[in-house]
Amino acid sequence: MLRLGLDTAKKEIEFFEDVGKTLTSSLELNKILVAVMRKTKEIIGAEAWSVLVVDETTGDIVFERADTKKVEKYRLKPGEGIAGWVALEGIPVIVPDVSLDKRFSSRMDKQTHFKTRSLMCVPIKSQGRVIGVLEVVNKVTGKPFTKEDLTLLMRLVDQAALTIERTTLYKKMADLVVTDDLTKLFNTRYLNRTIETEIQRSNRYKISISLIFIDIDHFKNINDQFGHLIGSKILVEIGQLIIKELRGIDIVARYGGDEFVVVLPQTPPKAAVQIAERIRKSVERNIFLKKEGYALKMTASFGVASYPESAKTKEDLIRLADEAMYRVKNTTRNGVYAIV
Repeated sequence: MLRLGLDTAKKEIEFFEDVGKTLTSSLELNKILVAVMRKTKEIIGAEAWSVLVVDETTGDIVFERADTKKVEKYRLKPGEGIAGWVALEGIPVIVPDVSLDKRFSSRMDKQTHFKTRSLMCVPIKSQGRVIGVLEVVNKVTGKPFTKEDLTLLMRLVDQAALTIERTTLYKKMADLVVTDDLTKLFNTRYLNRTIETEIQRSNRYKISISLIFIDIDHFKNINDQFGHLIGSKILVEIGQLIIKELRGIDIVARYGGDEFVVVLPQTPPKAAVQIAERIRKSVERNIFLKKEGYALKMTASFGVASYPESAKTKEDLIRLADEAMYRVKNTTRNGVYAIV
């Protein structure tokens, strides 16, 4: 059982890494949906999948993407079939044997010549409203889906929804309500909202969330010696270096001045320290503003804290990560310290 659990955890990590790679290569929603669902199908061990969206005008449930193009753009009436029921009720379901469930509609099987035996259906929600449904069909082993499968699917749906939402946000960078004007990273307003959301998810699934505080060493000297324009360009470059070391589900925000904060969902303290160290080395190795003829070297101080391991509230998490960062800044600089 332990081996199985470790294998599942490894597959989940690979899932989010793969989605992250998709995000760096494409901002097209359909490509992201396909990447997410193919990996979900593999982890769950399902024969087929589909993503349905709610048509806000008619209330119909539309097959947006699926394993087979035969069903794409096909419509279900409100409440029709198990997917329609889930869209109306907003409740995830697991159906071990569809032949025994009166909600099941065989219309799609007849359309595609596919035999549905069992299925899981999970609502996709945005701001508390159902905007779609994710469905996986038939366990490849021939057995029914389990409660553990449903729990895993709900986690994947939650994180996939976040990834999709953040893709939309990155495509609308002009929206300064959530972004920093200089670096185009998220701002503190969005950061605080994200931390609250991830803590709720942490409580729900009994998983960790970690925070990394980053402060650029001797940044005032750069501004004094080269001017604020050069300092601003360095901040932008550092922001891009941080992004390159993160997964698709992570976010980075400018916290003000020369400070950055990284939010790491589903990340325990040890893994967070490793990510912080990776970013630290990237900053240390980089030659800044080389094209402008400056060839500057920079370092940064890093503080790490995790919920619920060291922090018990959102305020605790921010405070402890900040304190950890200042412990490095006031001693060695160019290092990582974690409060665990």
